[in-house]
Order: sequence, then C-alpha cells, then structure tokens
Amino acid sequence: MPSNRDILPPPRFYPNRWMMGLLGQDAFSRLKKNRWAWNSGILLLAFLVIAFITPVLPLQSPIHGDLQDRRFESPNFRVQTLVQTTDLGFPDNSLRAAFRQYKEQLSALDERVAQADSKTGREALIQERSRMAETLNPLNKLWHHPSATTQLLLRTRLLLFGETCLPSIFGCDDQGRDVLARVFWGSRVSLTVGLVAALVSLLIGVTYGAVAGFAGGWVDSLMMRLVDTLYSIPFIFVVIFLITLLDAEEWKNTLATWNIDRTAIFYVMIGAIYWLTMARVVRGQVLSLKTESFVEAATAIGFPRRRILFLHLLPNTMGVVLVYLTLTIPSVILFEAFLSFLGMGVSPPDVSWGLLVNEGLQVITPIETKWWIAAFPSLVMSVTLLALNFLGDGLRDALDPKLKGR
Repeated sequence: MPSNRDILPPPRFYPNRWMMGLLGQDAFSRLKKNRWAWNSGILLLAFLVIAFITPVLPLQSPIHGDLQDRRFESPNFRVQTLVQTTDLGFPDNSLRAAFRQYKEQLSALDERVAQADSKTGREALIQERSRMAETLNPLNKLWHHPSATTQLLLRTRLLLFGETCLPSIFGCDDQGRDVLARVFWGSRVSLTVGLVAALVSLLIGVTYGAVAGFAGGWVDSLMMRLVDTLYSIPFIFVVIFLITLLDAEEWKNTLATWNIDRTAIFYVMIGAIYWLTMARVVRGQVLSLKTESFVEAATAIGFPRRRILFLHLLPNTMGVVLVYLTLTIPSVILFEAFLSFLGMGVSPPDVSWGLLVNEGLQVITPIETKWWIAAFPSLVMSVTLLALNFLGDGLRDALDPKLKGR
C-alpha cells in the first residue's frame, strides 16, 4: 500500500518565505533610517573600491626609498613624478622608456627561443626568459612583485596618468617614501586580512556550530568541550610561535617550493583563531530554532536531516551571523595591526596600517616629532574600525524582529 509520501509529492517547504521577504524589506528600511550605519556602509564600500583600484590611482611608489632630499618631508601640495632618482637605472629616467626597453629584450629572447635547434637549448632559453621577466621588470623596482592583475592595473595607470603623481599631502617618512601611497597600498593588505580571516572564521564557525547544535546530545557536549578547551589557550602565543616557525629558512624554502605565499598563510591563520565565538553563536541559534514548528513539519514530511540543517536552519541564522561578521572584521584588522606593530605580521617591503603606525612611532623623539607618519595611518584605520562597528550595530538593530515596523 503506497504511503502518503508516495501519493503526494513532498512540498517545497520554505518556512515563512513571504514573511522573511517582508522582514528583509523592513530591515533594509530600518537600516536606511539609521544614518550612522547607512553612511558607514557607504564609506566602507568606498574604501573597498579604492583599495581594489589603488594601482590605477596616480600615487607615488610605496616602496621606493632612499630619497634623501625628501626625508621627513612635511605634508605639501607639490605635484610629484613617479621616477625621482637615477638609481633605478631607467633609460631617460622614465618608466615608460624602461618598459619599452624591457619589451624589446623579451622580444629578442623570444626570437632566440623560436630559433633554438635543440630541446635542451630551448628549455634553457625559456628559463632565462623567466629569470629576465622577474629581474628586469621595471614594475618590480617601484612596487613589490605585483601580481598579474596588479601589473595590468599599473599599466592602466600609466596610460591614464602617465608618470604624474599626486602631491605628498600626508608627508614622507624617514626614507622619503610617500605616506599617502603607503596608506592606500596598506589598505589592500589590512582590508584583505580582515575579509579573508572573517570568511575563514565564518566557514569554520558556522559549520561547526550548526552541526553541534543540530546533533545535540553527547556529540554537542563533546564538540563544545573542545571549543571550551581551545578558548583556554592564549592564541597570541600560538600565533607568535607559528609566525616564528614560518620565518624559519626551512619553512620558507618549503613554501617557495609549493608556491605558497606566506602572507596567505598569515590571513588563514588569523581567521582560524576567530571561529570559536562564531561557533557558539550559531550553535545557540540552531538550538533555539530546531524546536520550532517548521523544523518539526519538515521532519514529519521526511526531509533528510542534512537538508533541514542547511536549507531551513542555517538561512534563519544568517541575520545574527552577518551582524557578528561585521563585528569580527574590525577585531581581525586590529589584531593584524597589533602583530605588524610588534614586527611579527606583514613584513617589509609589504605594507599594512599596523606596520605604518609602528614605523611612525619609531621616529618620534622628544626633540622632534614627525607626527604625520603615524597620525594619518592611525586616523584611516580608526575611521575604518569605527565605520565597521557602526554598521554592525545598525545591522543588529535592523534585523531585530522586536523592532519590526518601527
């Protein structure tokens, strides 16, 4: 005798779908009414866009130093050029001329590769071309080994603005490097650390907490005791140990062999220590939701437990997860800045906001204070963290069902 499940097709069970849509519109309306949160969101979006297009902007080199005549230069509005010294070895002291020479050298080597008679000779020439592309690329002298995408953006910058650069409105540091350019390029590292680490904590914490809360019983107890144990570990010492380990020559060679960037490991490592609170938050939400009527209905219909968890429970926790995520990102950025301030995070010639603050404080003396070197990176980082906190508070209020309709 066929069962009811065979007679009636299982309904596509989306609990309170129209109500969730209405709540989403209502929450969006409440968020727009919160001017601090709304404007903070716009500001953060602008920061992200600017950080991505930084290579296109007419900025000076963030790493080219030894500009003795510009050491500790105070903020000014004098227009600068990209190549300011002859020590780079560019023909006619021009980046465009250096690019033309670089392309001619590569083209000549490509012709030799095409004319090579033996396979061994061709492979040797190909290896020589790779070394030449790495060592002679003029972009590597003004920017620290830019990726293929960044190189494309830098070439676009040359087409749009030539070699003209914005004035040093943030002043220069102890090596004559433009602080404005270093703040902009540092935003790419700091914001990337915050976003990647937050996403890693989101992936681990949401999955772990959802499984623990939905499984319940001894599985939940065992998984949460592991979280409690990890909470008792001072992670700052663990991170310092791992960073020291990654700086060892043996590990550097291993990472180079596998073509793994140390900075990428740094991003993931920070995110991996911020998932514990996320797991607790999601577990609490799942525990409260799994007794709701829509979960009981889905269970009675015969939906698999995995479907109930990922299609019914997790979507209903996304509001709380989103709020916590916006509050995690500033914590991660601040933690990265703390590590870079100690000299254990991002290492030169890469640059981050924490590293810039550290460099600025090192040159402050009782006799003379070069305030702009530390003040402007600190100001930009503070505004970013404040905007993230405003946005997180606004999202928390907007997604609070108790405030619906207000």
